[in-house]
This record gives sequence, structure tokens and C-alpha cells, in this order.
Amino acid sequence: MNRAVSNSGKTGLGLFRATGIYVGAILGSGVLVLPAIAAQVAGPASLLAWALLLVFCTPVAFSFAEMSRQQPDAGGIATFVTRAFGQRASVVAGYLFYFAIPFGAPATAVIGGEYIAHAMGGGREAALIAAGFILAAGFLSNAVGIRVSSKLQLLLMVLLVALLALAVAVAAPYAKAENFVPFAPNGYWAVGGAASLLFFCFAGWEAVTHLAGEFRHPERDLKRATWLTLVVVGVVYIGLVAACVAVLGPGLAGSSVPVAELLAKGLGPAAAPVTAVAAAVLTFGPLNTFVAGASKLGARLASDGVLPRPLARGVAAGEVPSVSLGVLAAMTSLSFALAAGGLLSMEFQIGAASACFTAVTAFGLAAGVLLLPRGTAAWFGVIVAAVVMLVVLLFSGWALLVPAGLGAAALMVGRLYLKPPVPQLSHGRSVVNS
Repeated sequence: MNRAVSNSGKTGLGLFRATGIYVGAILGSGVLVLPAIAAQVAGPASLLAWALLLVFCTPVAFSFAEMSRQQPDAGGIATFVTRAFGQRASVVAGYLFYFAIPFGAPATAVIGGEYIAHAMGGGREAALIAAGFILAAGFLSNAVGIRVSSKLQLLLMVLLVALLALAVAVAAPYAKAENFVPFAPNGYWAVGGAASLLFFCFAGWEAVTHLAGEFRHPERDLKRATWLTLVVVGVVYIGLVAACVAVLGPGLAGSSVPVAELLAKGLGPAAAPVTAVAAAVLTFGPLNTFVAGASKLGARLASDGVLPRPLARGVAAGEVPSVSLGVLAAMTSLSFALAAGGLLSMEFQIGAASACFTAVTAFGLAAGVLLLPRGTAAWFGVIVAAVVMLVVLLFSGWALLVPAGLGAAALMVGRLYLKPPVPQLSHGRSVVNS
């Protein structure tokens, strides 16, 4: 996966569309429910968990941006792992990301669907129908190509930020300082427990690495888009969660739809359609980006011979990886049908996807320790982030069985289909040319 594909001409994603893709990857449906879940664990002190994770994801974001800038390629993190550890290790990282989508995408869509159904007064059937439409939209938008879907996503992200700002503004008159007391009812150690739950809201940096080759000027815009995304995500998350604590108070921990309740405080009956639109956009954004990244990755894995060759169609920048996208759609549809039929729980889907994405991120950070310039701020930051990510991974419990199984399958495929790496000299040192 060492074949870089750079798009430095006039075509490709510009800064603002690239930022829309980034923001869409991070701002997801988790923010619809996780403020309440984190408040159950840590009370108002859960705000610290959101802030700590924002600080933590900064070196993660910039290390991935720097490695993508060095070699923009559809392989993303799998390419980083190839450069650092060899191609067989990269197959493991690639499999973990690609096959996590059928677990994570249906769960994400159902969360958004339930929020939409609640806002519009529907039940489980309405939630599943809404989730099905969101899933279909995510795959269809990628079928027309990243150039078109990125325009749509940028418009939707602007709308989303406006809606969430509206939620905070209309609820602000109902804020009470006493709702922050006691600040840490379960002690400050509980902040760590809340942080482990909230990682779901900060994942997504790894998804954009697979789209770096689609940027018009990756050497310039990757870091700029990262800065803009951190600012947008930080303001939205901290502002929204602080408003939930200040306005809903003790009731936050028991709420299943905190953002809807926040809007209802200020807008009354008009909150329902606004909430439904916000939920749809929050769900579509990460789904669109993760599917885009995974489908490109599938094409790259196929071109390297570790997935069936037909999936390699559309691997080049600007092309639609139609076969890889279709396979992902089929697997995701099956997973969604099993969940809708009660044969797969959302807890299992979220746990499996989170464990896989955490493992992929840890892989990418470990590669960064070897690839980034030693002694720099980015290098020290990526070491700390890698250690933290490994600790988070260990808390995944039973869900570790899913990445373990995918890793074993990837190693078997790599052993069967990949030739042993041949050391070559490059820039004065030995590297692996895959």
C-alpha cells in the first residue's frame, strides 16, 4: 500500500469541502444521547471528560494529518502501518476498519432513527424506517462520487452547526447555576469512566485518512482542515453539553433525548421538526464519511491482493469504488436486517465497531511513533495518545473478540497471498517496499 495517489491539480476537494468531510466524520449521532449517559456516570463533571477528550484527540488528529500529507493514499492508516511495520501488519489494520462498517453503520443509523421517531411521535417501526433511509442516503451519496457528496456534506454541516447553536441559544434563558452543584457527585475518578464512553463521539480522524488522495492540495489543506474541525467540534460539543447540564440539571442523567428536551425548552412544539432534521444530519455526516473512506480502503486492499480483485475497481483518486461500495452496502444491509429482527443487539454492534476503530487508531498512532520526526511535539503527543488508546482498548471487554477474529483472518490472508517483504535502501536507511 505504498503507492501514493496525490491530487494536486485543479480537481479534488478544496479546504472548505474537506473541512465538511472532517466535521461530518467527528460530529455524529452520539452527541444526541451521550451527554445524558456521561452525566449518569460523572454528573456535571462529565464536562471535564468532553474537554479532556478534545485535548487528547488533538495530537491524534495532527499526527494522522501529517502522515496523510506525507503520502496521501486510499489505504489511509493501512498505508501508515505498511510504512512502519510491513504489509502483513497493514492488512490487519485494513480489515479492522473495512469490516467494522457493517457493525457501526446500522447502529449509527438506528440511533438517529430513534431520535427522529421520538421527535415526530413515532415508534420502533418509524425509527427503523428512518434508519433505513439514512443508511440508503449514505451509500447512494457515495455512489455518485466524493466530489458531489462532499458538496452536500458541507451544506449539511453548516445547517447542523446552525441548528445546534439554535438549541443552545433558545435554551440559554432556562440555565441555572445550581445545576452544576454538586459538580462531581460520584468523585473525579468517574470522569475517566465517562471519557471511555465518550470516545465514540471523537472517533473519525482515522476515516478521513483514506480520503487524503481526494484533496486538491493535501500538503496544505490537511492541517488547515484539521484546525478548523477541532475548533468547530470543540465549540459545538462543549457548548451543547454545558447547555444540557445548565438547563436540564439533574434531569439530564435520566433523559433519553437530551438535545430534544433542550430544544423543547425554548421552541415548544416547533422543536420536533428541528430535532428531527438535526438528528438526520448528525447521523448522515459520519456515515457518509466512514462509508467513503472504507469503500476506498476496500478497493486498495483488493488492488494489493488481500480482498477479491473485482473490489479494486475505482481505487484511483476521483473514481467511485463501486464494487467495494456495493459489498459494504450488502454486508451493512444484512447487519441492519438482523438488528431489526432482534437477532443482533445495538450494544453488540456499537461495542464491536468501537473496539475495531479503537484498535485501528492505536495501530495508526503506533505507526506514527516510527514515522514522525523524533523529539518533536507531534512525536511526543502521538506516544501519549497511543498509550491512552491502548488503555481504552483494554476496557473494550467482550467486544475485543471481534477485532481479534478479524485480525486472525487478516494474518491468515496475508500469509497466503503476500510475498515476504524485501528490504531496500531509501533516504539512507532500510525500509520495506511493499
